[in-house]
Amino acid sequence: MTDAAATLVEKPRSHWRDVWLQFKTHGGALGGMFVFLALIAFVTVGPFVWAVDPTYVNPDAAKMIMTRNKPPSFEWPLGTDQLGRDMLARVMAGGQVSIAVGLVAMSIAVFLGTTVGVLAGLFKRLDGPLMRLTDLVLALPLLPLLLVMVFLFRDALARALGPETGTFVLIVSAIGATSWMQAARIVRGEVLALKEREFVLAARSIGTPPHRMILRHILPNVISPVMVAATLGIASAIITESALSFLGLGFPPDFPTWGRLLFEGVEYMQLYPQRVLWPGLAISLTVLSVNYIGDGLRDALDPRIRGR
Repeated sequence: MTDAAATLVEKPRSHWRDVWLQFKTHGGALGGMFVFLALIAFVTVGPFVWAVDPTYVNPDAAKMIMTRNKPPSFEWPLGTDQLGRDMLARVMAGGQVSIAVGLVAMSIAVFLGTTVGVLAGLFKRLDGPLMRLTDLVLALPLLPLLLVMVFLFRDALARALGPETGTFVLIVSAIGATSWMQAARIVRGEVLALKEREFVLAARSIGTPPHRMILRHILPNVISPVMVAATLGIASAIITESALSFLGLGFPPDFPTWGRLLFEGVEYMQLYPQRVLWPGLAISLTVLSVNYIGDGLRDALDPRIRGR
């Protein structure tokens, strides 16, 4: 083959390059990705730029009274709360906790859902019991179940791990343990279709062990729906944590999260609406951007849609 002919031969196209090219055509998903990355940078890099303690309360009662519930200004870009604490610092600190809860709880839910879905789809004798368990958990009301878990285990974990770490472990475990069912159903459906494909039948015919078949042939082919479920799970976990904190059953009062800031600001909402505006806007932007990212990933990872 001559050099001129060799240059005409196209290089093999990467699957993830095709996914990225399709993802870029989805304007909402691309915008959502930039907004989500900007929010992550805001809550992680922001505290180094705006180095104010989010829990600092002026020990002088007279000065504390003079600085509480202040509107946005150059000194306090987002105003202050009822104790004179800087709202910008508290929103950034609360974002670290809320986004961390979303990511960790999503990881737990996706791991559990993928495990249950793969086992149910691949092994017929496990399909019935695991799917009935999934239906049982789906039938339970989510918020009352979370409230019961918080009441039962919050004090014990707080004594064992400390109030902040114990509450974090409890919240992410409770949300993850009650959010895996949708991922399990999606993965099971994909596995039921995959196990009849030629490459899986060929691997089974040569005596491939089940664990190797799952790791080498099944999981790489179900990663697309799992990634979509993971992005949507982040938004769901953030909303659930915000609801628990809004009800006063989340993190301790001196440990800010976006839901806790909303809970504290409701009492002052009519006089100082900015108290609920900033954390509510942060939650809305995060959830909306993650939902757009999930929508774009769903289109980009579907070969039937890619290229349209």
